[in-house]
Amino acid sequence: MSQLQTNMDWMLKDLAESVPQTRHVIVLSADGLRMAQYGAQTDTADRLAAACAGLQSLAGAVASELPNGDGRMRLVVIEMDGGFFYLMAAGAGAYLAVLADEGVDAGLMGQRMRDLVARIGEHLSSPPRSDRQTA
Repeated sequence: MSQLQTNMDWMLKDLAESVPQTRHVIVLSADGLRMAQYGAQTDTADRLAAACAGLQSLAGAVASELPNGDGRMRLVVIEMDGGFFYLMAAGAGAYLAVLADEGVDAGLMGQRMRDLVARIGEHLSSPPRSDRQTA
């Protein structure tokens, strides 16, 4: 495990423990690769990260329809039976995702996510991968 991932893991734990009803916290790259996680098994975190890549792409497509927008997604919140899903831009090419139970305080979650992104946003940036890195 890299030093960066170790540092992010404890920060994600802090977010999860400061907001009751938080289930999973994941940091992912824009192409859907899990960078760090808390509260989820690796397979679950990988599936959520992959789904987030599609979701942020769809949100960006919708955002590009706004006349004064820049086409970038900042925050997506999905309410579903049993809970909420949050996806927030967290640096260049990186995102913070949270899955929470139904009783979560949505305002507190948004505030804690923004605080975390502000504190460690530069560490959450994921540079684009080159062809050599994918081989």
